[in-house]
Amino acid sequence: MPNIPLGFLPTYSPDFNLVELVWHSCKEFIAHCLFPSGQELKELLKRLLNNGELSINWNKTIRNKGNKVMAN
Repeated sequence: MPNIPLGFLPTYSPDFNLVELVWHSCKEFIAHCLFPSGQELKELLKRLLNNGELSINWNKTIRNKGNKVMAN
C-alpha cells in the first residue's frame, strides 16, 4: 500500500466538499431563469457541467448554514 496519509472528515462536512462550490455556481447561473420544461433545465445543467460552460471562481467565499467558507 502506498504511503498516503488519510484525513478523516466529520460525518457531515459540506464545507470541505468542493462540489458544493460547483452546485452553488450552477444555482447562481440558473436562479433567475424560467424553464418551460424540466427537460430544458436538465439540458442546461448537462451543458454547464459536462461541456465546460460553467465558470467557477474557486476563490469565492460561499455561505453554508451561516458559516463563511473559503474554497481554495
